[in-house]
Amino acid sequence: MPALCFGTLPVAAGVFTLVWTHSVEHVRWAEDWRIDAGGRLQLVEARISGSAAGMEPPAEARLEGGLWHYRPSLPPQPELRLTRSPFVADYTLCDATGCTALGARLPAGAGEVVRLQPCPGAADNGGG
Repeated sequence: MPALCFGTLPVAAGVFTLVWTHSVEHVRWAEDWRIDAGGRLQLVEARISGSAAGMEPPAEARLEGGLWHYRPSLPPQPELRLTRSPFVADYTLCDATGCTALGARLPAGAGEVVRLQPCPGAADNGGG
C-alpha cells in the first residue's frame, strides 16, 4: 500500500484521516483521504461538527451522529500544505496504526508549514 510522506519520511498509510479544530470558530473538521492510482491525494469525504461564519456545510451534506458528512468536489492533489501554529491544537493524523498529533509523526523542526505528499513511487505500487 502506498504511504503519505513528509519529504521521504513515511508518516501515514495510503488511507488516512486528517482532523483539526478551526482556530477561530472552534468547529471540528475531519477529512478522509487516500492515495489514488496516479499517486495523488484524493479527498474522499469530509465531516464537520457544526456551522459557523463562512463554514456552512454544503447543501448536499447529511447530518449523521451530530456530524455533517459530505463529499467535496476537489480534484486529486499532488500534496497537502498544512500550516501549524503553537497557538492552536495540532492536526491529528489517523491511519491503520491509530490517531496521533501530526507533530508526533514529524521530525523535530519540521516548521510551521508542512508539505505532505504521496511517498516517492506511490503511483508505481498499486496506489490505492
